[in-house]
Amino acid sequence: MNIRLAEAKDIKQLIRMRWDFTIEYNENKKKTSFDDFEKECQSFLEIALNSGQWFIWVCEENEKVISHIYIELIHKVPRPGRKTYPFAYMTNVYTVPEFRNMGVGSKLLKTINKWIKENHYEFVIVWPNDESNNYYKKNGYIHCKEPMEYFPS
Repeated sequence: MNIRLAEAKDIKQLIRMRWDFTIEYNENKKKTSFDDFEKECQSFLEIALNSGQWFIWVCEENEKVISHIYIELIHKVPRPGRKTYPFAYMTNVYTVPEFRNMGVGSKLLKTINKWIKENHYEFVIVWPNDESNNYYKKNGYIHCKEPMEYFPS
């Protein structure tokens, strides 16, 4: 098992995994065209991998990506008197079904937690679903108060 940052060679696998992840949890998306999605996701991933703002971590087994976690750095406005570090937004956390409950996701998350600490990122924010709460809790994450939201109408 190899844990590393994603590369351009991983884009096709990442597109397919994003598609599978979405279909697995949202039946209504089955009506969406894969071709349209593939073009949009390909463009996003090409930009993200070269942006320095997105870090896509993958776990691979025999050159097949079996798990991934996307991290976007959110830069804060500098403040006098203290060094300002970005915080991390974690999203698109997914392990293919045949590798679930084998510790793969936790190994990947532990690698990311170490990277977060080494780079002095201030904190990580993630919006887990009900099924993933225990995954995050056992890896050191805690619930915080819900942020406020605004939805323009």
